[in-house]
Order: sequence, then C-alpha cells, then structure tokens
Amino acid sequence: MSVEPRETKSVPDLIAELMREASELFRTEGRLIRSEISDKITQLQVGGGSIAAGAICLLVALIVLAQALVIALSELIAPGWAALIVGVVIAAIGVMLLLKGKKDLDPANLTPDRTAQQLRKDGQLVKEQTR
Repeated sequence: MSVEPRETKSVPDLIAELMREASELFRTEGRLIRSEISDKITQLQVGGGSIAAGAICLLVALIVLAQALVIALSELIAPGWAALIVGVVIAAIGVMLLLKGKKDLDPANLTPDRTAQQLRKDGQLVKEQTR
C-alpha cells in the first residue's frame, strides 16, 4: 500500500479555486431560480385556466339555481322581493369568493422560497470559506 503525497496549494491558488467554485455555485443557483420561476408561471397559468373554466360552469349553474330560488320564494313573498333577496345573498357569496381568490394569488405565495433559502445558505458557506 503506497501513500500518495498530499498536494499543497498556495494561497493565491486556493483563492482562485474558491472564486471558481463560488462562480459555478452562483451559476447553478441562477439556473435553479429560473427553473423554479418557470414552474411558478406554469402553476399560475394552470390555476388561472382552472379558475376561469370553473367560474364559467358555476355561473351557468348559479343563474339556473337563482331563477329556481326566485320562483320558489315568489310563492311566499312578492316576486320583486324574492329576486332582491336572492341577488343580495349571491352577491355576498361572490364577494367572499373574490377576496379568497385574491388572497390565494398574492405574490407572497408565488415567490421561489426554496431558491431564496438555498441562496442564503450558499452565501453563508462562501463567507465561511473566505475566513
């Protein structure tokens, strides 16, 4: 069994190697963030399409059900009041749903959290290596 001699490097060589490795690390992180942002954009597109399709279907169903409810209530109260009550209830539900959708599409929910966390770790690692 032979023992290979350890390669010793000068300080400038070590600094140059550190700079090359840090540069490669940041290029890799750049590719990661571009990939994650692309995934988030796709997620937005798919989510937006699903919301639009669901909204159209629900709108048609809502119109039919609202008319049926107005007809049913008009047997108990005047048809004008029945239509007003049904309209107000549906409007209140719509406002609640819009607020929830706005909250779900908040930019804070769409940020590339994993990449940001990894960049912080990498920055800390580079700081530790340069000490």
